[in-house]
Amino acid sequence: MADIPVSHISWKSAVRIIRSSFPPIDLFEDIADPEDWALLISAEQKTNPRIMASIGNLDLVPIARRVGGPGASYLMAPFTHVSPDRPSRFSNGMFGVLYIAAKFDTALFETIHHHARFMARTGEAAGWTAQFREIILSVDADLHDLRLGEPEHPSALDPNSYVASQTLAASLRAAGSDGIIYPSVRHAGGECVGLFYPDCAANPLQGRHLAYHWDGERVDLVRDAGTGEVFRVVETP
Repeated sequence: MADIPVSHISWKSAVRIIRSSFPPIDLFEDIADPEDWALLISAEQKTNPRIMASIGNLDLVPIARRVGGPGASYLMAPFTHVSPDRPSRFSNGMFGVLYIAAKFDTALFETIHHHARFMARTGEAAGWTAQFREIILSVDADLHDLRLGEPEHPSALDPNSYVASQTLAASLRAAGSDGIIYPSVRHAGGECVGLFYPDCAANPLQGRHLAYHWDGERVDLVRDAGTGEVFRVVETP
C-alpha cells in the first residue's frame, strides 16, 4: 500500500449510470441531518416494519460520513444495500463502494459490460431491455491512484478477475483510505473512481433516462428516452 501514490481528485461533472428501477429513499432525501436518522427509523418501524428493506443497513456507514438532503439516495444507497451475492471490483459485497466515471462515455461502457454479462447469463431474447438513469455529480477526495500502472498491482486491474482488486481495496479501506482512482478496463482512456464513503461525492443530479438494446450477443444500441435518439455502440480496441 505504501507504494501506491495518493492523488487529489476534483471532478465537477462526473457520471454514474444506475438502473431506473431503484427509487429514491425518502429518509435520505427528506431529512438533511443524518444524526436524526436512527431515532426516525426507530419510530417509523413501529408502524412500518418494512422500512429497513428500503433503507438498508445504515450501520455500514459511519455517522460522521453519512450525507442527507436532495439527491442523497444516489450517494447513500450503494453503501447501505450490499450483499456477498453482488461483489464488485473493489468489494466482496461486505461493504459498499460508489463507482463513478469521469465522463459519460466511460460510465456507459462500464454499465454496458455488466448488463451484457447479465443478459448473456439469463439467455434473454433480443430487444430493448432495462431502463437506466444518468446521475451527474462531483467528486472531491484524496484517492489511492492506480493510473500510473505500478508493477506491484497490475492484477488489481484484471478485466476478468476481482480477486486481487478486492484484497487490495479491503486493505486500503481498513487503513483509512477514502477510495481508489483507476483506469477503466471497459473503455480505453477512461478513468473511474471507487469511493469508500458517500461524503467523497456531492451534488448528485439526475440527467438522462437511457435504454439499452440487446441483440442476443451484445448491447448494440442506446436510446435517450427524453429525445428518442438512438446511438449505435461502437467498441474500440
